[in-house]
Amino acid sequence: MSEELKNETLTPTAQRPRSPRVPVNFPVELEGRTQTGDPFRVTAEAIRVSRAGATIVTDVLVEAGTTVRLTPPFGRALEAEINGVWIDDSDGRQHIGVKLLDQNGWFAE
Repeated sequence: MSEELKNETLTPTAQRPRSPRVPVNFPVELEGRTQTGDPFRVTAEAIRVSRAGATIVTDVLVEAGTTVRLTPPFGRALEAEINGVWIDDSDGRQHIGVKLLDQNGWFAE
C-alpha cells in the first residue's frame, strides 16, 4: 500500500487549516482516550500552530473526531478536537491536526 493511500486511510476527515500555521517547537501535555478507550496523559510536541488549531507529534494512537485536552507551557488547558491523523513522510512519525474548541483559540481566557 502506498504511503499516500495509508495516510488517506488514517485521516478520512482531515481538513486543511482555515488559517496559516506557523512553525513552532514546544511541548504540550496531551490528555484523552486512545482508540481502544484507554485514558492517556503524555507529553507531545507542537510543531505548527494557528489561531484556532495545531499540528502535534505524538505516539499515542488516537482517532479523528476524538476530543482531547491540550496544556501548553503557557496559558491554560484547552479542549480540542482531532481532525486528522497521519504518518508524515518527512519523519515517519504520527502527526495529529487539532481544532481548538474555544473560538478564541490559544488566546482564550
